[in-house]
Amino acid sequence: MHWILLIVAGLLEVVWAIGLKYTEGFTRLWPSIGTVLAMLASVGLLGIAMKSLPVGTAYAVWVGVGAVGTVILGIVLFGESAAAARLISVALIVAGIVGLKLASPQ
Repeated sequence: MHWILLIVAGLLEVVWAIGLKYTEGFTRLWPSIGTVLAMLASVGLLGIAMKSLPVGTAYAVWVGVGAVGTVILGIVLFGESAAAARLISVALIVAGIVGLKLASPQ
């Protein structure tokens, strides 16, 4: 269950990272409120997941899921580069996440 919460926390990190773009420096009310709520929920779920997962693993997976999701949505939503080097780098992050999961005692 804590792994599921951790993945949801990572997905919420993607929401707030992308949301930051839409806040326009926190000058737009509703995108700003949504972004802050996603931040709070993301960190809250991370904290719950850390009750039973190793802190290093939990934090690295949270950041990794957030980074991979944000890069993918940056490509899809904002037309950011999908250069081979970027995609290979994202694949390495995914490999690291899988490796941490496999090496975790939980």
